Amino acid sequence: MRIGIDLGGTKIAAVALGPDGGERARHRAATPHAYDGTLDALADAVRALESDAGACAATVGLSLPGIVDSEAGTVWAVNLPWLHGKPLADDLARRLDRPVRLANDANCFVLSEAVDGAAAGAAVVFGIILGTGVGGGIVVDRRILPGANGLAGEWGHTPLPWREAEDGPEEPCGCGRSGCIEPLLCGAGLTRLHARLTGETATPPELAARATAGDAAALRTLDRHADALARALAAVINLLDPHTVVVGGGLSGLPGLYDTVPARWGRWALATPPRTRFLRASHGAESGMRGAAWLFG
Repeated sequence: MRIGIDLGGTKIAAVALGPDGGERARHRAATPHAYDGTLDALADAVRALESDAGACAATVGLSLPGIVDSEAGTVWAVNLPWLHGKPLADDLARRLDRPVRLANDANCFVLSEAVDGAAAGAAVVFGIILGTGVGGGIVVDRRILPGANGLAGEWGHTPLPWREAEDGPEEPCGCGRSGCIEPLLCGAGLTRLHARLTGETATPPELAARATAGDAAALRTLDRHADALARALAAVINLLDPHTVVVGGGLSGLPGLYDTVPARWGRWALATPPRTRFLRASHGAESGMRGAAWLFG
């Protein structure tokens, strides 16, 4: 049996999967804001899942936000500051008397979709998360590609390629630079884009609803957003050439996204038209914990 845990700043969500990937048990708890308390809560989650599933000695994988050094077993995460620099994997392994594997939540999302989600069967998968921020990850043959520094797939902090006037000015990014992909393609960026184009203020859910109803201004904003996304992904296709790009996050359901982006990215990709598939994630918010469970393949 495999156990996957998604550790966030406010909650711990965990699942036990059988050999076939079927769910055997589920567990939720609040995240303690202290290192020892977090270790206790994670160990309790494993024991509760094993008890509920009637199993023991399950493998344990852990998904969490931030930059994960899988070799050192340490993490840096803004909303989990009590973990900074701590040997989290080793300390939890000692409590559980078994190995523990860690991975960034975006990487776990992609792994989940590559194993038994929307991208199942694809050899090279690039996964993107469009939401409060813009994240990403790479899976090759059902294995996460972390990179030398644990940064593989962090496309949100690269410059938006082939920038056009309608994209607006280069907005400052949380990484400290300006002109990155994230400030334009994230949820707040979509709101800023609509305000710049129309003078109106609207949230992404409002824009989606208005576009679905045929509102011309909302449709124009979503078209410009999708156009920028197509350019950003064309650069990924030219570099990585993935078989599938899978999309998760709060903006993954924007109207027209899965028609407009693949119709546009061929303008900039070297392959015309690219054979890369562009799909919405099938596991949604559960991909973090499911992907963590698959860290032991």
